[in-house]
Amino acid sequence: MIRSTPMINTARLTLCAMRPEDFNRFAEIWRNPCIVRHIGGKPRSRGEAWDSFLRNAGHWQMAGFGQWAVVQQSNRQMVGQAGFFYGNRSIGEDFDSFPEAGWILVPEAQGQGLGLEAAQAAHDWFDRIMPGPLVAMVNSANSASRNLAGKLGYAPMRECAFNGSDVTLMRRNGPPPRH
Repeated sequence: MIRSTPMINTARLTLCAMRPEDFNRFAEIWRNPCIVRHIGGKPRSRGEAWDSFLRNAGHWQMAGFGQWAVVQQSNRQMVGQAGFFYGNRSIGEDFDSFPEAGWILVPEAQGQGLGLEAAQAAHDWFDRIMPGPLVAMVNSANSASRNLAGKLGYAPMRECAFNGSDVTLMRRNGPPPRH
């Protein structure tokens, strides 16, 4: 099992381990109301961001996979995160038993295909190293994320409410056929 975070380079991005010096940027990202609009709706305090930051690092140690920092190569700026985690959300065995995919990008990095580029690189790694089903939870109002999930091969399982938001639970049994 992998215990360290592998580095992945794409044409425009680097997916890498989050380092202690990345925390201020991480906290800034999760404080942004535009980022959390479809993820709980409430900006994270610095303490909440720290808990999440440590959870990301620990997930690689405990599960052999986790979330990467998404860094734009042109300016070496962290613009988001992408990867996988066990959420233990108590939604049901058909969801909670599988690794959950997640991705976020800062507003200024959206609309350029970077979200798909980052998420596709993470999924390509997962398919090579730990093939198997994945799940994702997408806010029902977040059409951009639903479209991205569809391009990655996710299909809707069911709609439900989670923490006061309507969400779509999605499942991916493996990589979609490439054209």
